[in-house]
Amino acid sequence: MASASRPVPSSAGVSGRMSRQRRRDTEPEVAIRRLLHARGLRFRVAFPIPGMPRRSMDVAFTRARVAVFVDGCFWHACPEHQTSPAANAAWWSAKLATNQARDLATNAHLTASGWRVIRIWEHEDPEVAAARIAEEVSAGAPSADEVRLTSAQSLSSKLSAR
Repeated sequence: MASASRPVPSSAGVSGRMSRQRRRDTEPEVAIRRLLHARGLRFRVAFPIPGMPRRSMDVAFTRARVAVFVDGCFWHACPEHQTSPAANAAWWSAKLATNQARDLATNAHLTASGWRVIRIWEHEDPEVAAARIAEEVSAGAPSADEVRLTSAQSLSSKLSAR
């Protein structure tokens, strides 16, 4: 029996398709990660968002504080490819609106925490997306001197604590 928050699936086929939708490691996400790795960039995958339980960044560059999300056109209501299911239309409309509101709240939270947020649609060219991400990461990545200074300060504070 369906709960109050979820309608009865319109068919077994639809139910099966929806249950097989991947939450992470989607084809567009993996393609972008491969290109980023080939560019020499190192990152975290499915990195938890600080202060927001049950939410994670698809790709995170922790030193540069860049969060990347690869959004599916259906689930995040892409303006170019958005479709509205005919069955259970009211429920789906509310569901997709909630997803969009969650995306905005996540963006606001990360931005307030000093992160830069990049959202990429699944239909975007992975090469173009990877170039955009690499540019943003290099613009915000600490220089080698800053890394050395931070490491030296950290070492100094550890030694003075002894």
